[in-house]
Amino acid sequence: MFSPKYIITNKILINIGRIEAAKEVIENAPLVPFYEKKFQSDAVARTVHHGTHIEGNELNLDQTKRILEGEAVIAHDRDIQEVINYRNVMLLLDELADKRGGYDLEMLTEIHRLTVDKIIPEEKSGYFRKTQVIVKEEGTGKVVFNPPSWDKVESLLGEFIDWLNRANTRAIHSILKAGIVHYILVSIHPFVEGNGRTARAFASLILLRDKYDIKKFFALEEHFDQDPGSYYQAFAETDKIAGNVFERDLTRWLEYFTEVVAVELTKIKESVRKLSIDSKIKGKIGEQIALSERQMKLMEYISENASAPMQELKNVLTMVSEDTVLRDLNDLMDKGIIKKEGRTKAARYEVAK
Repeated sequence: MFSPKYIITNKILINIGRIEAAKEVIENAPLVPFYEKKFQSDAVARTVHHGTHIEGNELNLDQTKRILEGEAVIAHDRDIQEVINYRNVMLLLDELADKRGGYDLEMLTEIHRLTVDKIIPEEKSGYFRKTQVIVKEEGTGKVVFNPPSWDKVESLLGEFIDWLNRANTRAIHSILKAGIVHYILVSIHPFVEGNGRTARAFASLILLRDKYDIKKFFALEEHFDQDPGSYYQAFAETDKIAGNVFERDLTRWLEYFTEVVAVELTKIKESVRKLSIDSKIKGKIGEQIALSERQMKLMEYISENASAPMQELKNVLTMVSEDTVLRDLNDLMDKGIIKKEGRTKAARYEVAK
């Protein structure tokens, strides 16, 4: 019976503390950027791009965004298909997050089927591997990863799913649970191809079902892709521990994984904090307010300078007309976020108290 082995070290505790602090700020800030449309879709684009790029996809972020928006891009068919597939996986995760009941192997195979759609033969898409695979170091031919034999895959996954559905597993912190899922699925290597993307997607599903997706503002794949050396090193250091997949101590991997989440969420927290002018605002307006990108810039300037006249605010948004700036300011006043002191040209805008 699978029961993950790990120690809650000081490093993991510190990382979880940073994550919880960031989560609190993001979910309770009185003012947030216009995430529902722009920032959230940008997070999806970064997830899709970096999630495929780390596996060798040659498209850049701009090309990925254009494909997701339905534009034509000149590139290899496989690269384009991988991007389309991973976007479809993101949509599937939303559906699976709302599915009643526990986890099952069909969820895993559904994710894999979409991940490799039109990339590998249909008979291998969404089906567990029936051959042994090994990963060798390029150039030297040295074996760096030797997953379990194919005939053990289904039984290992069965034990793994049983663990996920246990009552005591629900008590494990969502980030730790997602980290364990990430490592175990990559290590079992259930499929002939697409294991990394499938494992990362299933780990994201854990966070979604646990309501720990932090408004879907972050893209862990970006961090993995920007520093793949650390990503694979964390795997390698855990892989070399004696014993089979279920016997390894996952402490080192979880230290790495929780640090990645902490770093990514802290970035978002700082962006949100710039707009968290006064905790009293939330009590006044009663809910989070989504600001446009222009309004974000205006609020940051006003809060940093205590107040600002129209002449200065026009310089904050140099690419738009004075009428547009005025409309944005009037909208902020209508929402009770800022107020105007004075009626002449010397009038100043400041945060409403």
